[in-house]
Amino acid sequence: MVEKYYEKICAGEEIRKNLISLRGALTNEKEKRSLAYLLAGDFAELTGLLAHEDPKVRKNAALILGEMESEDLLPVLFDAYRKEETLFVRPDYLQAMRNLDYQPYLPALKKRLAFLRETDQEDEGKKHRKEEIRALQQLILRYETPASHRFTGYDYRKAVILTVNRSQREATAGQFPDGKTTLLQGGVRVKDIALEDILPVRTYRELLFPIEGMVLPDAGPEEIGKILADGRLLALVQGTHEGLPPFCYRIELKSTLAPEKKGDFIRGVAEAFERFSHGMWINSTSGYELEIRLLQRKDGTYLPMVKFFTIKDRRFRYRKEYTAASMSPVNAALSAQLARPYLKKDAQILDPFCGVGTMLLERNYAVRARTMYGIDIFGEAVEKARINAAIAGVAINYINRDFFAFTHEYPFDEIITEFPQATQNTPRPRIRELYEKFFDYARGLLKAEAVLILYSTEPSFVRTEVKKYPEYRISESFMLNERNQTTLFVIQFGKKDRQTGTEQAQPAFVGTKADERRRQ
Repeated sequence: MVEKYYEKICAGEEIRKNLISLRGALTNEKEKRSLAYLLAGDFAELTGLLAHEDPKVRKNAALILGEMESEDLLPVLFDAYRKEETLFVRPDYLQAMRNLDYQPYLPALKKRLAFLRETDQEDEGKKHRKEEIRALQQLILRYETPASHRFTGYDYRKAVILTVNRSQREATAGQFPDGKTTLLQGGVRVKDIALEDILPVRTYRELLFPIEGMVLPDAGPEEIGKILADGRLLALVQGTHEGLPPFCYRIELKSTLAPEKKGDFIRGVAEAFERFSHGMWINSTSGYELEIRLLQRKDGTYLPMVKFFTIKDRRFRYRKEYTAASMSPVNAALSAQLARPYLKKDAQILDPFCGVGTMLLERNYAVRARTMYGIDIFGEAVEKARINAAIAGVAINYINRDFFAFTHEYPFDEIITEFPQATQNTPRPRIRELYEKFFDYARGLLKAEAVLILYSTEPSFVRTEVKKYPEYRISESFMLNERNQTTLFVIQFGKKDRQTGTEQAQPAFVGTKADERRRQ
């Protein structure tokens, strides 16, 4: 295949068409080896085309030469790049050099990048200059990765935004002194508190830094990028980090803009931002140190926020292992925080559907427990739960067993769990049966005055089952997600004497004779 195309190119037959076909064939590694074998190091025919009058011939010849990965071609490609006057072809020479050792040419590449950044971009070649800038940045970053920066702003006391559960913002705000927080639509604004005292709070999802005094207009990428580069963002970053620019970043856009247009908008903002800031910033797809998040408001303007990846979130470092169905540690921490007034220190606790153990660990962080048992029928989850508990340094007794086959020699002070959700393999009617069995079976495992902390996506099932038994009564419920009705229930347990109406202590074990024999 490649031989046919190459012969026609050498014969001068439809050169552009056959170059395109030859280049397409090289996506197959076998065809690439065939061409290299055919050329046997003689690239004269293709290098000669770098001077062809048709720019698309030059473009495709350069890209084919780049696929040969021959260091002998580097000077030829760079010289052609330097002489090239057609703007849309220049990035292709850079792409052709990307797999070669172009380090000797770095000074020239950096000089060209600086020139492009200082050049007026409002002419008809703006698009192609942007492409060349991106290609140059990628080549330079291969050899000159910017030094990483260490976060030092732990005494930062200006406003930060904590994104939290929308329905239970007060649970996070209440962990700070009065007057230091403001409730927002999807978060909590905290001010005048040292960052080192905010970071350990376990109920927020993300920590974001507003850029002081900056609101971006409902405008195009050029103007937004220019405002971002005015020095306020740089002051925030330099004031909280050790080290000098450049800083690696990415941009995240939250707006009503159509998805297919967001990419162009972000690239436009990044290009203008870097050009107006004169090399202080590097847009990177990996290894970025911060995210600039542009949040569009109802009036069309943008609120810029910064998320630093230089701040290590150590709150959930125990959670090395998880499964697709695992509970978010922030949700588990929020559940424990909401239920905190009902939690007893040194309690004996059971999680009948423990998964990888997140709920038990977060409950223990909220109020120290004495003995904890985690039960799950899914063996892989139990093994992962043991690993997580070991990392956390917390002793938890994990058992790979069906909860309804579990017995114990003494009753528990508390059950805390996330109920399994309906799936394609476990339809809702089966989940309904699980709720029915749970409330019946759990009575034999609880002390009088025990408490149940239940995280459920089926609140109607919980309320229906509680009504069946006089021992259960809902003390409080917390809506966590109105869309899917996820609710946290706090349920008090205590068996009542039907004649006197008084609470009766539960026996140490309730079960069948067969259960008692298994226990012994």
